Amino acid sequence: MSSVRQKTAKKSQQAGWGDRIKGALLIGLVRFLGWLPLSLNRLLGRFIGRLLWWIPNSNKKVTERNIQAAFPQLNPTEQRQLSRESLLQLGMATAELGPMWCWSADKLMPLVKEVKGQALLDAAIAEGRGVIFLGPHIGAWELVGNWLALHYPLTAMYRPPNIASVEGFMLDSRNRFGGHYIPAELRGVREIIKALKHSGVTGILPDQDPGDNGGVYAPFFGRPARTMTLVAKLLQKAQCACLLVMAERLPGTEGFRLHFLPAEADIASDDDVVAAAALNRGVEACVQIAPAQYLWAYKRYRKPPAGIDDIYKA
Repeated sequence: MSSVRQKTAKKSQQAGWGDRIKGALLIGLVRFLGWLPLSLNRLLGRFIGRLLWWIPNSNKKVTERNIQAAFPQLNPTEQRQLSRESLLQLGMATAELGPMWCWSADKLMPLVKEVKGQALLDAAIAEGRGVIFLGPHIGAWELVGNWLALHYPLTAMYRPPNIASVEGFMLDSRNRFGGHYIPAELRGVREIIKALKHSGVTGILPDQDPGDNGGVYAPFFGRPARTMTLVAKLLQKAQCACLLVMAERLPGTEGFRLHFLPAEADIASDDDVVAAAALNRGVEACVQIAPAQYLWAYKRYRKPPAGIDDIYKA
């Protein structure tokens, strides 16, 4: 058993009864979702999305505020339609945790119907310098990690879940295709750099809030958002390639389409603001492929700089 898995097992054993009960219920729900065929899974997901639209909740509020801020050129009716579709997509992404965490490769991978940008991917791998894949919270982002782990030596960081007793199950699920996941801490960053220098690959969610000390403000759809500087630092240290990637959810039960997009050269700039702005433009390019599939329920504009209104408190 790896040291990471030993630590998570110990944390699970030390968790209180309340945590363990919540964990057991959540794991049971994910396994149930994994038993469903894709048709029923997506049907249930859309039902969850409709509930999020009909019932007042924070996901709906944040989604509406984000879309109003990011797409001011849309009229109120268009913003409302995009918000509703985004919540339906959020419901499907939630239900898809079952297949993404529980299905075998033989069952899951045939759902990838197309890979766009294959030439970019092949060229980046052929360089032999390691590759950083930037996969924003859009479409089936869990599928991206599974696909990469099956095809390349993937080392990636993760944030421990709020329910400690779920962490071991989550790690086993994400590692089942050969990936190596480590906690998002300094030791994890060192392991990522080491893997990249040995022609490995890593996946990073580039649109996560980096906190008070891990980023700078950079425009995201024209509005300042706290943006991580980790990607630029990794590129400078490892001198590796970088691509953006997303798994677009296709209509009905058609499955998914992978997109690989080029990253701007400025993403590796030693000017943190320049690098962060380039990173956000890359995320925007992914969002434009399927705007409703982006995780607009995430507070991307939280804690704005001085002089900028907090849209979530308005």
